[in-house]
Amino acid sequence: MITDIASYLRFFNSVRRRTERDVAALPPEAAAWRPPAIEGEAGWSIGDIVGHIGGSRLYFARAYRGEGWITTSAEVDRADQRTWLPWLRSSAARFVALVGNTPDEWLTRRIEMIDTPGSLSGWRMLMMMLEHEVHHRSQIDTYAGLQGWPVPHIFERSAETIASLQPAQHARHDRRHSTR
Repeated sequence: MITDIASYLRFFNSVRRRTERDVAALPPEAAAWRPPAIEGEAGWSIGDIVGHIGGSRLYFARAYRGEGWITTSAEVDRADQRTWLPWLRSSAARFVALVGNTPDEWLTRRIEMIDTPGSLSGWRMLMMMLEHEVHHRSQIDTYAGLQGWPVPHIFERSAETIASLQPAQHARHDRRHSTR
């Protein structure tokens, strides 16, 4: 459980930096790419997803502050890749400004849900926002991979690098457990 807003914002900062990194890695042709014509979120362009990520941050911030589940229009040109990172950075700064000065006690207060009966604690609702962002960042990364565009490694580690280190790890583990 998150117990203070400063700790949460440090975690948010690490998530949003990875989102910005992945969006920055996209080639110019990403601005024009669209998935097959499908209704709803499955048919969103990458620009649509970027706009949604930024707007959702503010949506969750308003709910957390008790201002209601109110959407914000994305301040981005979804077809102009040059606007994507500025929007992500602006929405992150606005999110921090909205939640950064709230009391730590708000993390345990209950927030009524918009579309289902019941409520969530503040910390859980803020974590929901992060999971939402990671979900959409993964969507962007999946689209990039399917197009053969570069996809940054999470935490700057590849599965291949970790696999190459496994023999040494097994040997180390075997040495530790054979002397016990």
